[in-house]
Amino acid sequence: MLNQEGLYAIVAKIPKGKVSTYGALARLSGIKNARMVGGLLHKNPDPHKIPCHRVVNAKGKLAANYAFGGSEKQAEKLFLEGVQVSSGKIDLQLFLWRP
Repeated sequence: MLNQEGLYAIVAKIPKGKVSTYGALARLSGIKNARMVGGLLHKNPDPHKIPCHRVVNAKGKLAANYAFGGSEKQAEKLFLEGVQVSSGKIDLQLFLWRP
């Protein structure tokens, strides 16, 4: 069962300067498939309150199809929050949010 509201509530808690992964969010929200998390975030109704730019894949890679301006815009938003992006990738050892 998809828990869209639960997912959005969890994403809203990711602090500035941190990221989470699609898989971690799937586990936390009760969604069985990390790809479904990506699909729901692609339809994010309020990117200002639900900071989906703070979500990356399990290897720390940015979303190639970030819905709100592409991976360059995602990298820019993360950089402005203090997250270092190198070659389209985040160092999860440094920036992974652990709720």
